[in-house]
Amino acid sequence: MQTLTISDVSMIYERPRTHELFRAVDRVSMTIKKSSFVSIVGPSGCGKSTLLAIVDGLIQPSSGSVHIDGRPVTAPGSDRAMVFQEASLLPWFTTVQNCAYGLECQGIPRKEAQQRAMPLLEMVGLKGFEHCYPGELSIGMQQRANVARALAVDPDVLLMDEPFASLDAQTRELMQSELLRIWDQTQKTVLFITHQLDEAIYLSDRVLVMSGRPGHIIDDVAIPIERPRSLDIKRSPEFAVIEQRLWDDLRTEIESELAPATSADGRS
Repeated sequence: MQTLTISDVSMIYERPRTHELFRAVDRVSMTIKKSSFVSIVGPSGCGKSTLLAIVDGLIQPSSGSVHIDGRPVTAPGSDRAMVFQEASLLPWFTTVQNCAYGLECQGIPRKEAQQRAMPLLEMVGLKGFEHCYPGELSIGMQQRANVARALAVDPDVLLMDEPFASLDAQTRELMQSELLRIWDQTQKTVLFITHQLDEAIYLSDRVLVMSGRPGHIIDDVAIPIERPRSLDIKRSPEFAVIEQRLWDDLRTEIESELAPATSADGRS
């Protein structure tokens, strides 16, 4: 059974101007089982995106390791795909060409790559828009194409870095529902970054809470809400209890970061 394992990962950067060292991620460990959906929430700047980049192999941690099914992650690979906040579709490619691009990069002939991309575009609700250019699509449709492009390479692990952050509230909720439908069909292992607590709860099997910088895991919350889930579950008492727990975790971290430093004589 494929499992994503993050073991004691830390990341230390050097500030370019001052050459000072600062720790962005501090000894993070977690295990994510195959086909599970896990979200990470935390204050801005706590290292969530840095951790995701380490899992993707885009950067190497200062210490610790990442393994997928026992294989060490040392560079980007076909067993992982990233969905970023911005769709970043190539403007001179049509929807199907964008979706097939990753397959072509793997050496799949163009015609075959596009044939394999078509069912994925139908899955994400873009049937009929295959030959449109990104500028002819709404932002929500562009993000659907972005998800289809990631799924096209058939990764074991789907990494999603605030993919709905640029959407309006109504479209965001619809995209959350669509993502659950797609996840149910594909059964990919998903590691999802978000600032929205309701989004994390609605989508996930577990929600991990990171502290302020240097980021480390301060809570691991199982989501006992049965699947399939409708958007109406967000207004249920059980949902509110979980959301309050996550907010209590985060409020402590945010208040700590906002509190002014106090000198020994009590002055700020």
